[in-house]
Amino acid sequence: MIKQLSGCFALGLFLASIPLGAPSAAAQDAPKPVPGLDKINHIIVLYLENRSFDNLYGLFPGADGLANAGPAATQVGKDGKVLETLPPVMNTNPKVPIVDARFPASLPNAPFRAEPFVGPEQTTGDLVHRFYHEQLQIDDGKMEKFAIWSDAGGLVMSTYDGSKFPLWDYAKRYVLMDHFYHAAFGGSFLNHFWTVCACTPRFENAPADLISTLDENGVITSDKADNAVTPDFYAVNTLQPKLGPHAASVPDAKLLPPQDMPNIGDRLSEKGVTWAWYSGGWNDAVAGKADPLFQFHHQAFAFFSRYANGTEDSKAHLKDGLDFTAGIEKGELPAVSFFKPIGEFNEHPGYSTVLASERYAADLVKLLEESPLWKDTLIIITYDENGGLWDHVAPPKKDRWGPGVRVPTLVISPFAKKGFIDHTDYDTTAILKLIETRYGLAPLGTRDAAAPDMTNALDLK
Repeated sequence: MIKQLSGCFALGLFLASIPLGAPSAAAQDAPKPVPGLDKINHIIVLYLENRSFDNLYGLFPGADGLANAGPAATQVGKDGKVLETLPPVMNTNPKVPIVDARFPASLPNAPFRAEPFVGPEQTTGDLVHRFYHEQLQIDDGKMEKFAIWSDAGGLVMSTYDGSKFPLWDYAKRYVLMDHFYHAAFGGSFLNHFWTVCACTPRFENAPADLISTLDENGVITSDKADNAVTPDFYAVNTLQPKLGPHAASVPDAKLLPPQDMPNIGDRLSEKGVTWAWYSGGWNDAVAGKADPLFQFHHQAFAFFSRYANGTEDSKAHLKDGLDFTAGIEKGELPAVSFFKPIGEFNEHPGYSTVLASERYAADLVKLLEESPLWKDTLIIITYDENGGLWDHVAPPKKDRWGPGVRVPTLVISPFAKKGFIDHTDYDTTAILKLIETRYGLAPLGTRDAAAPDMTNALDLK
C-alpha cells in the first residue's frame, strides 16, 4: 500500500498497482451522448499559465475564496511549527535568488494583496512549481507548507483583486468553476500531457543527472533533488521534445524520446473531427528562430512521434497563433482548438504580467464573440497549473499523479449558464471528457473516463 509520509501524499514511486492514467481505459465505450450538446460545433481551450484560484479569484462573490481559508491561511515550517512571519519574498529571475525589495521583509503570516507592492502591470519573480515540491506544499491536504517549500518565499501567498481584470467580467457574465484542479502535480510540462492524453510520459534509461533523488519515505532529499524524471523513469518535470522544436543548447541525450500513447488528437482524427493546437510563435520555432519567450515544453503534441517535425500530421494540426486569429476572422476554425499564447501573454510569473495577459485573452474572446463562429462555440479558459502559488482548498486524492491545486476556469458560450458559479469538482481531464462526450470518443485513461463532462455549466435546452 502507498505510504502517506512526511506531509507528502500519493508519491508511490515504485508501485505498479497505483492507477497511472494509462491508456488501458481506451477499451471502454464512448460516453453516452448528452442531448443538445451537438449544438456546440466549436470547442476552444484558451490555455493560460501558473495561477491558483485564490491568487486571482479569491475575492469573487459567492465563490469558495479567501474568506473560507481557515487554518490553511497560516503557513508552517518543515517542522510543523507556525511561522512567525512569511519568509522574505524572493526574486527568482536572476541566476542567484535575491530578496525582492519591493515587498516588506517580514509580511504577516497570511495571504496578502500584491498590488500595494507590485502592480498587475509588473512582473513578479517566478516560483518553484515541480512535481514533488507541490505534494510537499499540499502537505496531505493541509495546504500549509507552500511558503517553506518554495524558492520564492512569501510570494506564494500573494493575491490580487481580480475585479480589476478583464476576465473577471466574463466570469461574472458566464460560468466560473471554483473547484477545478490542474490534473497533475508540478509544472507545465506534465500538465500539458495530461491535457491531451491523461497520461504521464516515460523516459526509459534517462541520464542519471535527470533522476530525482528520494529518501526511504519517497521524499526529495533536497530542494535540488526534484529532477525531471522519477526513479522509475516517468518524466514529470520540464523536458523538451527530441523530434519537435527544442533549444539547440539542450544535449540530445536529455531530450524526451518520442511518445506513442493515444491522445485526444488521435481520437479526433480517427473520427474525422477537425482539430488543431495553435501556439504563439510556433512557425518561428519550427524554423529554428524561436522567440526568447517561446516555451518548447508547452507544445504538448510535439512530444508524440505522430506529430514530429515534418510529418503530415504535424503540418495539418500544429499551427501558429496567427492562424488562430485569422481563422476567427474568416469564421473557419476546426471543431476543437487549443490555443497557447506566447510567453509574453500567458500570465506566467517571471516573464508575463497579469494585466497584459488578461487583456490579450479578453481580446481573443471579444474577437470570437463578434465572429460568425460565436453562435455554436464554447470557450474554456483555464490555467495549466498553479505556478507554485498557494490555494486554500485541498485537492481530491485520485492517483499517483494528482490532481494538483485549484486553478481558475471559465466557460464562455451562448450555451453557458449566465452568472453561474459551478462548484463541481473537476480536473483538467474533464475537458477531455467534454470533447469525448460531444464527439463520441473512447476515453484515453482512467481519469478522463471517470471525469464529469462539464455540462453542468451549460444550458442546452
